[in-house]
Amino acid sequence: MTLRVDHVVTSGVFSLDGEDFDVDNNIWIIGDERDVVVVDAAHDHRPILEAVAGRRVLGVLCTHGHNDHINAAAQLAEDADAPIWLHPDDSMLWDVVYPDRRVDDQLRDGASVSVAGEDLSILHTPGHSPGGCCVYSPTLGTVFSGDTLFNGGPGATGRSFSSYDLLVESIRARLFVLPGATVVHTGHGDSTTIGDEARNLDG
Repeated sequence: MTLRVDHVVTSGVFSLDGEDFDVDNNIWIIGDERDVVVVDAAHDHRPILEAVAGRRVLGVLCTHGHNDHINAAAQLAEDADAPIWLHPDDSMLWDVVYPDRRVDDQLRDGASVSVAGEDLSILHTPGHSPGGCCVYSPTLGTVFSGDTLFNGGPGATGRSFSSYDLLVESIRARLFVLPGATVVHTGHGDSTTIGDEARNLDG
């Protein structure tokens, strides 16, 4: 089976520090004709399930714990009979949305998630949030960056549990070491490449 990526966009509200923002979120579904992993179940589980199209969901992988990236995770996991994965450093953000529901597995730096016979590598990239992670597929030549890196620069900081300096350090040490042609599929907005963003940040 050939590894492929399906893309879903959902809309909703991001809430943090007493502020609400209307946002569009990217959901990325990685897999083949039988099995998939869902990256960031945002806002509404129904279009995600439609894109899954009956395939087995091996896991709902949360790049970080902000509500707009996890607020459809529990319902999706229940309907798809799948585990939820999140880095433990974002547990305080998870608990705001799901005080009575624990994650099933913890993401760890250097861990691998297997789908369709391929390994997806977990890269811990704190800064936007303490437990922020990216998912790298060498086979696809693609990194799924959550809110760590966008088309145009680093993710947002200046909010609770965030640090711009730490985020830039994470990007330089964990992402800019990837091949320049690596596609960056972001949590919001358009995709980009590692090479383009390295030039933007250093320019």
